[in-house]
Amino acid sequence: MIVITAPTGNIGRRLLPLLVEAAPARGEEVRVVVRDPARLPATVRGRVEVVTGSHGDAATVERAFAGADAVFWLVPPDASITPEEAYSGFTRPAARALAVHRVGHVVGVSALGRGTPQAAHAGLVTASLAMDDLIAGSGAAYRALAAPSFFENLLEEVDSIRERGVFTDTVAADRPAPLVAAADIAARAADLLLDRSWTGVGSVPVPGPQDLSPNDMARIMTEELGRPVRYRRQPLEDLRSAMLAHGLNEAFVEGMVAMKRAKDLGLDSGFDRSSRTGPATGFARWCARTLRPAVLAAPEAADAR
Repeated sequence: MIVITAPTGNIGRRLLPLLVEAAPARGEEVRVVVRDPARLPATVRGRVEVVTGSHGDAATVERAFAGADAVFWLVPPDASITPEEAYSGFTRPAARALAVHRVGHVVGVSALGRGTPQAAHAGLVTASLAMDDLIAGSGAAYRALAAPSFFENLLEEVDSIRERGVFTDTVAADRPAPLVAAADIAARAADLLLDRSWTGVGSVPVPGPQDLSPNDMARIMTEELGRPVRYRRQPLEDLRSAMLAHGLNEAFVEGMVAMKRAKDLGLDSGFDRSSRTGPATGFARWCARTLRPAVLAAPEAADAR
């Protein structure tokens, strides 16, 4: 039995069909933990066992992990609480249930940065790495998928790219860094969940095929979208003020700012790229397949996405 948490999220909705198609041939079943079963794709609803509830709830994970051989673990974003509460606090009931039910293998989504000078002062990433340690203490074999920033973050700026030809971040315009497509993380998770010959605790980097600076990204977007795109660097103080103005938890905001600062200092660069295995979607390909249709869509259609 393979259990998937967050099956309707950015990564989970890409992982779910991979496992639903492959698991039966290996004699395995798939169970999902979801707040609203109606959000599951109709094509998979009759092919998975459903546990309704939040995977941050002790009673829910007790039900979900009973009889499980492997678990895919992903903490949903929650900017209303502190980073420690959002990661380790959310995960503690699951770590206890993993130990009680002697779940053999766990694959989690985490972040690059472990072992770097910035790791202890990287806000949300520091909290994510602490979550990894918590899961590792459950006794399960654990692989943390260490991800950089996602290509999909740009989808939050579709309107700005469409209307003004601008995308925004806080890092230096000429600093190269790894990025990744959510589909590549899902594919790597599926590989690990289906072939559980691995043991112990470890981190698996999942970067894209090349490091890109914001200026590189602007050039590639310009080429793929057929319209000028430029990068605008946002000061960290402006980011902090904007997030606080939206009513986000102050400690969470500081965690976001600390993470952005650490990334600008090279947080995501402290890994061996040669250790990367599995698929790697290039940024140009992702822009052509995902970003371009979103940017070229009528605003009304984009709002309905």
